[in-house]
Formats: sequence, structure tokens, C-alpha cells
Amino acid sequence: MEGLSVGSVLLTGCDGGLGLGLLKGLLEQPSPPQHLFAACLDPQGKAVNEVALGFPSVVVLPLDVTDPNSIKAAVRKVQEKVGSAGLNVLINTTCTRRRSTLATETAENMTLVYATNTIGPLQTSQAFLPLLKEAAEAERQQGMSCSRAAIINISSILGSIAAAEAWEERQDVSYRCSKAALNMLTKCLALEYGDSGILCVSVDPGCVTPPLGQGMGPVTMEESVQGILQLLARLSATSNGTFWDWRGQSLPW
Repeated sequence: MEGLSVGSVLLTGCDGGLGLGLLKGLLEQPSPPQHLFAACLDPQGKAVNEVALGFPSVVVLPLDVTDPNSIKAAVRKVQEKVGSAGLNVLINTTCTRRRSTLATETAENMTLVYATNTIGPLQTSQAFLPLLKEAAEAERQQGMSCSRAAIINISSILGSIAAAEAWEERQDVSYRCSKAALNMLTKCLALEYGDSGILCVSVDPGCVTPPLGQGMGPVTMEESVQGILQLLARLSATSNGTFWDWRGQSLPW
């Protein structure tokens, strides 16, 4: 299958985990992005800088998705690099979770998890909208695709109300609720930004680690990353406002 071909990508959460895995995967594509922005809480981190070493296309930049000033600063840095071409793809990967049961869940946990998992992608998407619109306008002859302009929200099957998988293995109420809210945010973004040519989808990367039970994994980081990138390469207008897993299968809300 042809790899993902896109001019510029910003990944949040590149300190480790899936964000770092996607950064590696994008660099291994047949045609890597001309501009690849690896956003981190710690831009001096060893892991991300080892991956970026030797790749002048990679810009490691600081970004705290819960801090509006940090987001604005990141937008300015990206704009300096991409100019009028805009930003083709924003992948909201940053995520946090706190182990809990329904009996032990707290307002503090809910607030902290929502701030990162739901409000963070909202604020980041809002701030980068002008650059995404520029990219969509620059490629207006194309249909909707990641090559034109897209917001990809990394969600979870645990946020699916219809599926409600792995309840016995892991309740994690704040995490589940934050991902369900993220899925609604994806739908809202698709409804509002779709007319501007910006594709918006939610993606479940699978249970990379630890395994959550039957149907949930485990899946290696490499499998998840390759599956996600193959999915992104074939998304189109009919995918706008939908929910997928790393294997390219449609998921219920």
C-alpha cells in the first residue's frame, strides 16, 4: 500500500508513547513530510531528540496542551516554518489516564484528565485552525484527505458508549468519559470545519500496553503505528466525523 504523503504534520505528545511512535513511523514513510513538528512537554528530552537526530525536517518544539500561551507560541513557530502553505495535519496524541473505579473516581481526577484529553485537543484545534484552513485552501482542487488538511484525534474504544468494552478489566471512569467527550468533539469539529475542507476523525490506536482483555490487544507499537498511517492515507470526505481503529475498521460511537 502507498504510504501517507503529506506536506506538514504536527504531533502532540512526542515525549514518548504513541506520539513518539508516530514520529518514527512518519519518518519511515516513502515520502516523509517536508515539515514534521514534534511537540513535547520537554523539548530537551532524550528520546525525541534521538529520533529527530539527522532529520532536518523535524522541529522539536515545546507544547503544553493545557496552557493557552504554550499553544499560541507553538502556532507561531509552526507558522514561521510553513508560511502560506499552512499545516496539513494536526494529530492530537497527548493523553493522560488515572486508574480508578466508579467507587473511587474523584472530581479532581475527572478535571485533570479532561483538561488533557478533551480540552487540550479542543484548544489546540482552535489555535491551529487558521493554518489548517490555509493548507486546505492551498490544496482546494483536492477532495478531503490528510494530504489536504486534517485533524486526527487519538481516542480509544474505551470511549465508545455503544461498545463499553473491558469494563471488568479496567473501569477508569475519567479516562472513558474524557474519550467519549473527545469523540463528540471530533464530530463537532467535522460539522464546523468540514466546509473549509478540513477532515476530522477519531482513531483508536489499540491497546499497545498493557493489554486490557479480549478484543483489546495487545498490539505492538509498530503494528499500531503502521495501521494508523495506512488508515490516514486512505481517509476521504466520507470519513469526516467518524471513528476508526488502527486496523482500519469503523467503530461505533
